[in-house]
Amino acid sequence: QVRFVESGGGLVQAGGSMRLSCVASGSTFSRNVIGWYRQAPGKLRELVAFVTGDGGRNYADSVKGRFTISRDNAKNTVYLQMNRLKPEDTAVYHCNSYTGPNWRLLVDWGQGTQVTVSS
Repeated sequence: QVRFVESGGGLVQAGGSMRLSCVASGSTFSRNVIGWYRQAPGKLRELVAFVTGDGGRNYADSVKGRFTISRDNAKNTVYLQMNRLKPEDTAVYHCNSYTGPNWRLLVDWGQGTQVTVSS
């Protein structure tokens, strides 16, 4: 089973940038589709972006043009570069496998990393 540890969060002003990292364990990492997710207070967790094993990418409409997901299979790491941050991007960000539209059935989540965007 692949496990994930997120880092890189913090406090940033609106318009700023931040890069999150997600280090995964497991020998099958390079074949896994990996997603970044976020959960704001009082809201459901949502999918932000995912990247396939060969680098294909998909983004939520709310972050298109501002966020970039990438991966380094040699380092078992997935990144989320976030630019032009907005207060509504404030959330706990998690990475996890992306299993398709049924991803909400995932039950094993790490601690995540808090991103706070001040206005």
